[in-house]
Amino acid sequence: MRKIHAFILLAAGSVALSACGGGGVFNRDRPDEMAVQRQAPLIVPPDFQMAPPQPGAPRPIEGSASQKALEALFGGPAPRSDLETSALDKAGGAAPGIRSTVGDENTNAVAKGTVTRDLLAAPQGDGQAARAVIPG
Repeated sequence: MRKIHAFILLAAGSVALSACGGGGVFNRDRPDEMAVQRQAPLIVPPDFQMAPPQPGAPRPIEGSASQKALEALFGGPAPRSDLETSALDKAGGAAPGIRSTVGDENTNAVAKGTVTRDLLAAPQGDGQAARAVIPG
């Protein structure tokens, strides 16, 4: 009797699990949940001479989902404090192409002196042979 119950339970379990064999959990196509966005309600345009939108084109009034997410996370541009505004005014404006000319090999760099050059050229060691010389 005990074997019959076990056999019935095993048969019912295999029948129930046979419906789950449709391709696996990781093989199915899922929609991108970050690309889904809410559609705004229809409104009457202020200008009736406007051309209808192209199919599939984003709405010109709304931003994309990624723009809305960035705005929700970080907000709009934050107002600058008085201290930051005065510091930027004193610093002046930077040249528009400064980032491309900073790494140029023809750009002059500030010489840090012989001490920095000696430190950079010093051999690597464990510090046992290090000595301090006090000039004067």
